[in-house]
Amino acid sequence: MLTQALLFLLDSVGGFIGGVLLLRFLMQAFRVSFSNPLGTLVVQLSNWIVAPLRRVLPGFMGFDLASLLPAYAVQVLLLLARVALLGGMHIGIGAPEMLAAFIAGQAVLATLRLGVYLMIGALVLQAVLSWVNPYSPFSQPVHQITRPLLAPLQRIIPPLGMIDLSPLVAILLLQLILIFL
Repeated sequence: MLTQALLFLLDSVGGFIGGVLLLRFLMQAFRVSFSNPLGTLVVQLSNWIVAPLRRVLPGFMGFDLASLLPAYAVQVLLLLARVALLGGMHIGIGAPEMLAAFIAGQAVLATLRLGVYLMIGALVLQAVLSWVNPYSPFSQPVHQITRPLLAPLQRIIPPLGMIDLSPLVAILLLQLILIFL
């Protein structure tokens, strides 16, 4: 029971840190302004690791590796902690090289899953904000994050009067992606 509690805490803290780093990566990839409350929060929560890494990790083709690689590293550390706490026997991988390759691959999948969960959360937040307070300071950055996903769907799925079903379709497609990840 103590192991489960420790794993829960590690997953919660690691998921939060990884999520913030991945959100910073997505905001930069989608050219979302950081001069809003969400951008300020993300920068304040992640600058302790991103700022020092920027000195040694340059961007690559417009992507911020100083945010993406630590998000991946957090997933690697979480998987290593899980293996250490539960023991490697349940995985069925004996050789250390195979275990390292397995953890590296699973961390890529975990990072992708976290990105999909962030997009689902952004879509839900955008829907709630559109109902409750469409002029919230969070509305614009959330819209900018979800626009690359919603724009192609909105060309295919026309709005039904005042109701836009493209966020619902996007969430369904993202959940389908989660099944494969």
